[in-house]
Amino acid sequence: MKIFEAMAKNGHEQVFFNYDRTTGLKAVIAIHDTTLGPAQGGCRMWNYDNEDQVLTDALRLSKGMTDKCAAADLDYGGGKSVIWGDPKTDKSEALFRAFARYVDVLNGRYMTGTDVGTTYDDFIIALKETKYVGALPEEYGGGGNSGLITAFGVWKAMKAVAKELFGDDSLKGRTIAVQGLGKVGYSLVGHLVEEGANVVACDINQENVDRAVKEYGIKSVSPDKIIETECDIFSPCALGAVFNDDSIPRLKCKGIAGAANNQLAEPRHGEMLQKRGILAAPDFVANAGGLIQVCDELEGYNKERAFRKTAMIYDRILNIFAIAKEQNITPYEAANHIVAERIDTIGRIRRNYTGK
Repeated sequence: MKIFEAMAKNGHEQVFFNYDRTTGLKAVIAIHDTTLGPAQGGCRMWNYDNEDQVLTDALRLSKGMTDKCAAADLDYGGGKSVIWGDPKTDKSEALFRAFARYVDVLNGRYMTGTDVGTTYDDFIIALKETKYVGALPEEYGGGGNSGLITAFGVWKAMKAVAKELFGDDSLKGRTIAVQGLGKVGYSLVGHLVEEGANVVACDINQENVDRAVKEYGIKSVSPDKIIETECDIFSPCALGAVFNDDSIPRLKCKGIAGAANNQLAEPRHGEMLQKRGILAAPDFVANAGGLIQVCDELEGYNKERAFRKTAMIYDRILNIFAIAKEQNITPYEAANHIVAERIDTIGRIRRNYTGK
């Protein structure tokens, strides 16, 4: 990969490569944009095939965090860290202490927390070496399971999609297909079932499926069939790039709202969805609940305040749909315009010298 070309393409500020010879830690920290404030973004641990995949994921995810912060009216920028390793076999206390020391070197320019492949326990260890971590358990001053508030926000986004599509935001009697029953997808199903929706779901982990079927009485399908499930709203809550040249023609839904990051394999796939008449809530707006919670922790976590901020996702999604309709663009393009305008406006304000 031509690293500087890749950074210039999407406006990245810095990329840090970190190696610790004692633990074998191999990690990348990418900082995308700090116009609005210090970079926020979780730490992903994944067993990538090669170095290019590690860097690509760090760059892609860090930009997504900038968009998510700006769209949620948070005064933080976007960053992401990626540890190259198998989260099932390569974790150790020493590894996360080594990683935390590299985070600490940045002196608050970047703050991190849990993501795919990492847990609370990893960052309780990291706290021994740096204070720049969030998404912590309540007993450590955090907000606890961020999957709960993320699911709440996705549920609100889904209701906004229903409002736009059907003129009524009730999900009662609607068929919702949920892809992924991890900590967000499982909690989301709880909201949907409570409201009276008909849920069809899948997960690559059969234990997750069995738990959801037993707890909520939902229907399940195999992971390769979920994309073709006939439904009102499709909810991707697993890994990204779910909407691509192969999957979009197979969709049998009217709307989309889910927790997965970077759901479009390429920006042009937003146009493909629109041409098919499928209304998609931009993922970085719909799934911002966890980030809102982490940022609230930095002010001294208040659960009521965090959930109130997250509930605003409903109005943000409806505003995005209105702009998209007015300007004849896709919801993703409308959301990107909002992000760019906020970063530009705040950036210009902060150019004024205040004597500090």
